[in-house]
Amino acid sequence: MPTHADLPAIAPDLVAKAEDLVQKRFPSAVAELGKLVRIPGLAWPAFDPENLEASARAVAALIEGTGLFDKAHILRSKYVDEFGKELVGAPAVVARKDATNGAPQVLLYAHHDVQPPGDETIWKTPPFEPTLVNGRIYGRGAADDKAGIMVHVTALNVLREVLGDNPDIGITVFIEGEEEYGSPSFSAFLQEHKALLQADVIVVADSGNWSSDIPALTTTLRGMTSVELTVSTLDHAVHSGMYGGLVPDAMTAMLRTLASLHNEDGSVAIDGLVSGVADDIEYSDELARTDSGILDGVSFIGSGSIVDRLWAKPAVTVIGIDAVSVEKSSNTLLPSVHAKVSLRLAPGDTAENGLARLKEHLAKNVPFGAKIEFGAIEQGKGYKADTDGWAAKLVKSALGAAFPNPAIEMGIGGSIPFIAELVDTFPGAQILVTGVEDADSRAHSPNESVDLVGLQRAMVAEALLLLAGNDRR
Repeated sequence: MPTHADLPAIAPDLVAKAEDLVQKRFPSAVAELGKLVRIPGLAWPAFDPENLEASARAVAALIEGTGLFDKAHILRSKYVDEFGKELVGAPAVVARKDATNGAPQVLLYAHHDVQPPGDETIWKTPPFEPTLVNGRIYGRGAADDKAGIMVHVTALNVLREVLGDNPDIGITVFIEGEEEYGSPSFSAFLQEHKALLQADVIVVADSGNWSSDIPALTTTLRGMTSVELTVSTLDHAVHSGMYGGLVPDAMTAMLRTLASLHNEDGSVAIDGLVSGVADDIEYSDELARTDSGILDGVSFIGSGSIVDRLWAKPAVTVIGIDAVSVEKSSNTLLPSVHAKVSLRLAPGDTAENGLARLKEHLAKNVPFGAKIEFGAIEQGKGYKADTDGWAAKLVKSALGAAFPNPAIEMGIGGSIPFIAELVDTFPGAQILVTGVEDADSRAHSPNESVDLVGLQRAMVAEALLLLAGNDRR
């Protein structure tokens, strides 16, 4: 990892100008963020698709409003689902201004769709009504990823104000509309619009910083795979009193199978998975407990440093079990139980290896000769960045200039599978994973929020990246 001294310098007067312009635009940018949060754009079929269309139109208007593009196009691609049915993907917004005079072409990515609100009774504020509380804007999508959209829009407005209507740097804006739904048409979209999206640098504003004071470039992401399984012991339910103690029930068999996924210390017990070591970044037990919300007296699991366990080692979680609820339970031995297991994979492992090892482990550890069947799967590639390129060094300089501390390189325990698809489709592009989230953002969870201080600094950083990138030849 390059040291701070190895990074290119950004002129202090350029930093001051970017900070001043962002500060002037910030109130209107926050207001526009609020308007986006009010649009419940969800890509799931169960929700009103018109909201997603309205979200795309609002984003297109913001992009056209920068004055750098002739038009922001709302585009869709067809794809074939797992059942062989041809479907049409969600609306994405794309605008492009080609580079001139040898300057680089930069693609700015974010997504305008959001997660469902979940249990609204847990929200302290209405999920689709932006609410300011203690310096944070609360609302679904406020951080993930409508804040990313506003970082791009504000940086582009600053770029135009400083360099005029036609800077040399090329800009492509790509705002996806189905990332939270799993990006089903993403591959088809990349291939169909490959020439339109071609770029030297791709900025993915869908991650976060260490804190609102310490910026970060995300350099590793875990891959993932999941599988649904059914464990069966009987061809029909039977009386638990008449046959209990002799006949194994499916719930007991399933629980024993799932319990085998972890060792006594909570580390992953599946053989054949890659396990690595993260960069030496201090993350105290106390801070990790605060960030995660773990209850007093509950211990962490696994071994190695905290960042090793979060970023560089596999993690396995039972994310769902279908069985009879307590309210509707009866004194019977269940014949079958259905579950879903999610496995996060260390960078460098493959989804194919993870799925094979997971299935092998489950099949080997099902007790009593119970029958096990596997169902639907999900897979996503991990990511490890090359940070030797000029763009990675420049963005760290920009982040360090916009925030009160130098930028660090950090990993993310989650997965963003489409980044690997960007790498495969545009192998010559430098990919920079940035964002505005912090430990308190609670993306995907109730009470999602974005810190306004961190948001403003992220806007300054991206503006500096584009302004300095304009002189790159």
